[in-house]
Amino acid sequence: MSLLAKLPQKLTATVAGVCIAILPVKAAAPELPIADRIGTMPAIDAPIALLVDVGSGRILFARDANRRFVPASITKIMTSYVAFDLITKGKLKLDQRMPMRPETFRQWHRVGSTMFIPADGQPTVAELLEGIVTVSANDACVVLAEGATGSVPAFTKLMNDAAAGLGMRDSHFNTPNGWMDEGRTFVTATDLATLSSALMTRFPDLYRQFYGHSEMTWNGITQPNHNPLYGVTEGADGIKTGFTNEAGYGFVGSAQRKGRRLVMVLGGYDRPKDRAQQSRELIEWGFAAWSAQPLFAKGARVADAEVQEGRERTVPLIAPRALSITSPNGTRPAYSLAVRYKGPLRAPIAAGETVASLLVRVPGEPVQVLPLVAATAVAKGGTAERMRDGALRLVGL
Repeated sequence: MSLLAKLPQKLTATVAGVCIAILPVKAAAPELPIADRIGTMPAIDAPIALLVDVGSGRILFARDANRRFVPASITKIMTSYVAFDLITKGKLKLDQRMPMRPETFRQWHRVGSTMFIPADGQPTVAELLEGIVTVSANDACVVLAEGATGSVPAFTKLMNDAAAGLGMRDSHFNTPNGWMDEGRTFVTATDLATLSSALMTRFPDLYRQFYGHSEMTWNGITQPNHNPLYGVTEGADGIKTGFTNEAGYGFVGSAQRKGRRLVMVLGGYDRPKDRAQQSRELIEWGFAAWSAQPLFAKGARVADAEVQEGRERTVPLIAPRALSITSPNGTRPAYSLAVRYKGPLRAPIAAGETVASLLVRVPGEPVQVLPLVAATAVAKGGTAERMRDGALRLVGL
């Protein structure tokens, strides 16, 4: 059964056992038409393009966002996501050394972008991640994959499992570095925006540690990051460029200003110059033409969800990041909120686990679905808790 949870101190109504929480907001009439308020969009030539405000989930611009394409080195966003997850779970350590296998050296030495790991090299996980994120090192991806899981296929299985868990329905990973593989690795702009948002939200400390660097020096060699936003766009801190002859020039970029984060995905450029110029113009337009109306701060309690077979009967639902509504400058849209989850939730529940969604409805726009996570862990209950839940169901509570 799908439940809509009660929001504290909000208007609620119950219909057929479903609790709906609504918070209406009266809109202020704009002085100018919306088209005038968002201004003139820059020319974007990329065959695939997407600009999203992460805090609200609102799509500011889209072109073929669900079309599959070859990501090239943009693949490495998922490689870092899997590595961050293994580190967070204690299955990988930043100071852990990963040896370069002879076979790997023969296959990947000086192939495409590289951090020039020598045949007898044993870089740490932290050094490999720096190479992957900052200089797009193909050799580092394979060394990390083999060192973390024993083989590239085992690592790409984790990549695809992670994609499935994030709801990336139109993506598949056959390699940890995005090297040409006859199209067996593919993504969509929508899926990449989902992945990038999860990368920053779930692993904020690791993201800040490894992303946003303009250059890298390792083993006496200094190389630049080719992110076209760095040093030019205020608040830019990611994420990844990509290029092969098969894929063309692509880019997933992000910048944050005053707590508001935009993520863009561009794919299929013929020239890096166009990718650089248009990505800068697009993200500046996103910040200048649109504004955010805060809903909940990061960590704010939004609602409570019912729990079955747990030590506790309910669990607080909190915002994993700042949540907001995005609208053209000068407008303040009416909206309603509802919290939905499949429930009652079943214990055990981990703290920080995504267990519900906040639905934001603005008239005339698609419903925005934002994640909510469990504020605390709920352990599985014993016999007493099961008897309690059974008794409460009998009396309709």
